[in-house]
Amino acid sequence: MTNRRHVLVLAAAFLAGGRPASGQAADSTAYDQSAFEAAQAAGRPILVQISAPWCPICRAQKPILAALSADPRFKSLAVFTIDFDAQRDLVRRFGAQMQSTLIIYKGGTEVARSVGETQPEWIEQLLEKAL
Repeated sequence: MTNRRHVLVLAAAFLAGGRPASGQAADSTAYDQSAFEAAQAAGRPILVQISAPWCPICRAQKPILAALSADPRFKSLAVFTIDFDAQRDLVRRFGAQMQSTLIIYKGGTEVARSVGETQPEWIEQLLEKAL
């Protein structure tokens, strides 16, 4: 429970414009098919984040996801970002209807999906489904 509070405090600090004093969050990577397939083959937990730079919900999700990916529980989480506007073919391939879509994979299987979520504890629960 202490770790969860710590993550939520970090997320709140990010939303307020601050940065954590220590610890590095896992970097999200622009979607790459071969890297995605390698992560699936390795059985890694995967987050596909479909976002747009103009999207306020996407901007709210980013610091929450950064704080959560810094949590040791999610150290092996592979994060791939797809630009909603510039990568429409990938958006369609993943079946996303809008930006701010978070898709969770456990290895090769999609296990959860969320659209427009900005509550840190709900995003945390979503990511936990990949573990």
